Amino acid sequence: MITPILIAASAFIGSIILMYLGFTQLVSAGNKYQKNFTEKASASLTDMFIFIDPKKLYILNVCVLSGSFFLIWLISGVWVLALIVSIILSFLPKFILNRLKEARRNRFLLELPDTLTSLSTMMKAGSNLNMALETVVAETPGPIADEFGLLMRELRIGVDYNQALDNLKERMSIQELELVVAGMKISREIGGSLAEVLYRLADTLRRKLEMEGKIRALTAQGKAQGYVMTGLPILLALILMKIEPVAMSMLFTEIFGWVTCGVFFIFLAIGYKFIQKIVNIDV
Repeated sequence: MITPILIAASAFIGSIILMYLGFTQLVSAGNKYQKNFTEKASASLTDMFIFIDPKKLYILNVCVLSGSFFLIWLISGVWVLALIVSIILSFLPKFILNRLKEARRNRFLLELPDTLTSLSTMMKAGSNLNMALETVVAETPGPIADEFGLLMRELRIGVDYNQALDNLKERMSIQELELVVAGMKISREIGGSLAEVLYRLADTLRRKLEMEGKIRALTAQGKAQGYVMTGLPILLALILMKIEPVAMSMLFTEIFGWVTCGVFFIFLAIGYKFIQKIVNIDV
């Protein structure tokens, strides 16, 4: 009689210990995720001169993930599908930040040749570099004003010329900007007309951007085909879920269905990656 009681008590205590260990691991993982999220978001937003509290973004992210999980679960009735959607959405903030940084870099790059031309013209007219930078910052909105404004302030407070240019290059990791920074450093070290160097760099960058635009126009159809070929199987799967819900539900309730979905998404990602490698031409 005592043995079953001891077994039941041991099982109860063991389950309590397992629940406690699982809860502590879950809390630790949550704290680690919050720390990584806030640190990366803070660094990315600061680089883009966007000053938003990362903790508020984290709270919004948690609300979106939780809401999407319960919403998909209520609509489909399949918790595995809701979990997969939530996991996919967890990568959404990083994707959005990367897209914002890419859009900002592209805008900076498009405005860079005109900015260099303006600097060159003002320096040929008799202005020094600081005065030319001040005029460009005052008249040019967007990332050009942010980055060159910070460069100008660093030079004013006594930061070394080469170090200030290196800081600019680190904030905007663009190959074309590295060329500009190298040209400005060489011009300062060996002498010569910085205005003429900036003018030639602007002309080179303008020709390069023109060539890249032509390449993007020629490869636009291939990129569109990649999007269509990637989205078409997913669209067909959604249509089949409406037509044959019983048969398709086995994909989310059986182990073989989960394996099939995993293989499906892996091959879909590989195909999309190969298409992007083919149509992306680096100049």
